[in-house]
Amino acid sequence: MGVTMSKPIEDFIHPVRVGWADCDPASIAYTGRIPYFALESIEVWWEHYVGVNWFALNLDRDIGTPFVHMSLDFYSTITPRHRLQCQVKLLKIGTSSLRFSVHGSQNGVLCFEGEFVSVIVVSETMQSQPIPAQILELIGPLVMPA
Repeated sequence: MGVTMSKPIEDFIHPVRVGWADCDPASIAYTGRIPYFALESIEVWWEHYVGVNWFALNLDRDIGTPFVHMSLDFYSTITPRHRLQCQVKLLKIGTSSLRFSVHGSQNGVLCFEGEFVSVIVVSETMQSQPIPAQILELIGPLVMPA
């Protein structure tokens, strides 16, 4: 009996251009911009794997993805010198929730890592709902260990 090997999941990396306007007088990224960079990277992950951004998901499909948890640890400063490489991983799928990790690095140095949990809701009512089957089918195989 043969063993079937599944294709390994490739790392999803979103390169972020950190601009001068993202920085404070110390010439490093404002702390508040870092969650923005991470959330932008998760949205690009959605576009890549599900084929739709959050705007269209909310307005066209009545599916919202509000975040209910964010945690970040900082290791090194972020500057405009290099692209910020944000690696997005889907860590866990619940009945109506998704847990992501995002690791941001510049020039090979880890700058931050964080976890982000969103809940799938009916946009109009903000009531949680199970993850729609067509989305679950696309993202189910993408769950990766931390």
